[in-house]
Amino acid sequence: MRGIITRISGPVVVADHLRGVKMHEVVRVGEEGLLGEVVQLLDDKAIVQVYEDTTGLSLGEPVESTGNLLNVKLGPGLIGSIFDGIQRPLTDIRNVWGDFIKRGLMPKRLGDRKWLFVPTIKKGDYITGGDIVGYVDETQSLKHLILVPPNIQGEVKWVCKEGEYNVDETVVRLKDGRE
Repeated sequence: MRGIITRISGPVVVADHLRGVKMHEVVRVGEEGLLGEVVQLLDDKAIVQVYEDTTGLSLGEPVESTGNLLNVKLGPGLIGSIFDGIQRPLTDIRNVWGDFIKRGLMPKRLGDRKWLFVPTIKKGDYITGGDIVGYVDETQSLKHLILVPPNIQGEVKWVCKEGEYNVDETVVRLKDGRE
């Protein structure tokens, strides 16, 4: 879904023709694709909080819906890392792009680093929200327990073998297809 900027006031932008977007949905604002979040809806208008400098934005520029809600990832890789308020890895950005963050830049959060995952369940087990399905040792003194999300329950159809996985890889699949 694509709308247009009809008003700009500091970090707040009004976009018309965005019927169907949701509250807290991530949008890309302007030609540079600045990161924004829908914070209010009025018919086909969306009030957007832009999380980057809006200097240079102009009326009529596009606002593009992503279909995704604003979120952050929790898990291995946070300890010892430095992030800004929208979980951009500042050390990684500095190493690649220098001291200043380029507008519209959204590098992969938590990267592609792989972690040794040790499952604690097996095929056929019945799991429910809060159950531990395995763990990852981020440091010698920090063990991340990997839990079943709330409101999820079912019989385990498949669980990965002990091995190295990144935070986006599936480690458990239920009989109903949920991961």
